[in-house]
Amino acid sequence: MDRRYSVLFILKGLLWFIIPVGFVGWLLGYFWATLAIALTALAAWHYYYQYKLVDWLWHRRTMLPPSAPGSWSYIYDGIYRTQRRSQQRRRALARLLRRFREASEAIPDAAIVFRKDGSLIWCNKLGQFYFGLKWPADTGIRLSNLIRYPEFIAYLQQGDFREDIHLPSPVREDIELEIRVMPYSDDQFLLMARDVTQLKQLEQMRKDFVANVSHELKTPLTVLQGYLEMLDEPADLPPTMMKKAVTDMQAQSDRMRNLVDQLLSLSRMDVHRSDIFDRVADIPKLIAAVEQDAQRLNHDKQHTISFDVAPIKIHGIEDEMRSAISNLVANAIHYTQAGGQIKVTWKMAVGGDIEFSVQDNGPGIPAEHVGRLTERFYRVDKDRNSKKGGSGLGLAIVQQALEHHHSRLNIDSVVGRGSKFSFRISEELVIRD
Repeated sequence: MDRRYSVLFILKGLLWFIIPVGFVGWLLGYFWATLAIALTALAAWHYYYQYKLVDWLWHRRTMLPPSAPGSWSYIYDGIYRTQRRSQQRRRALARLLRRFREASEAIPDAAIVFRKDGSLIWCNKLGQFYFGLKWPADTGIRLSNLIRYPEFIAYLQQGDFREDIHLPSPVREDIELEIRVMPYSDDQFLLMARDVTQLKQLEQMRKDFVANVSHELKTPLTVLQGYLEMLDEPADLPPTMMKKAVTDMQAQSDRMRNLVDQLLSLSRMDVHRSDIFDRVADIPKLIAAVEQDAQRLNHDKQHTISFDVAPIKIHGIEDEMRSAISNLVANAIHYTQAGGQIKVTWKMAVGGDIEFSVQDNGPGIPAEHVGRLTERFYRVDKDRNSKKGGSGLGLAIVQQALEHHHSRLNIDSVVGRGSKFSFRISEELVIRD
């Protein structure tokens, strides 16, 4: 109903009420008195429906308007329609905000919106996780009061956001964050932070890898080069020196070959992603082959080695499990003093899991080294020229293989009392006949 029609409708209602009342009053000779009474009654009638309108708008929770005759029915209906449209717009806005928040939570980065003065407007859940923020409780508080890193505060104050910065998480120091700030209005900025911890670790691993491989190859290459220079004049060398040169070169050649083989093994494991439930690892048969290799390694050491193997197979990658088991057994033979005792077991453990262990009575490992033994190229004996100095990759191979089987290496060692290396395979991977 347009405004002109509404006015005409109200005037029409008034005329239809006043004219009959005035005519009756004129017939009775009380025109003005009757007219005054009629106007008073009309005002009271309108005031009543005005009161119902106010009561409906302010005190009633129902959306439906009260019933009213005449022009008030159009007023009530118009207000009701306006409320419905407003409610629909609010619902559409709420849906839009909900979709925006869902989209912001799906972003794999922390997102923080703040004003030019640094006061917080909004942040997603990752922003709360990485920075310890509490939204909406922290709304309006300056970021410099919430993230109290001098580098970050200086970064905000300088206002030059062309370059990103790297900071540790204020609440999780093991997480490295890359922070970028982007203005998107005159007074608002968007801060994005992503976890670059793994990238930093990979970069450091790459640097360490290059440095360690270079160092590992330097010693055998130096030995080979030295002997080759001596062999320029083989007639001048005594037979004993010639024999020693050939023996040492062969040993250094074997050392480099073993290093390359272990690096290739680690590389294959790094990219291996096959489903272990599609494969079967016959561990008893595998351990039997390792036992034969152990007897050959044990020729000089003369250890007493016992094997206690339960006939249990698992779902897994047999080559990787063989690498893990053979490395643990070989280490026990290599590092235990001559005539030692080594016990190898593969048996059921409490809870339904199955456990593999290698226990020896060797010299043991100092506690400060135990936590780092599975790092690549880490060795207790730092002397690469010593007879005991390995490549530092054996236990890294073990750990990598076990991770593919949802397991981890446990090391229990006491100096002077020996060591026990063990791992458990979950009962979900055990094949039951």
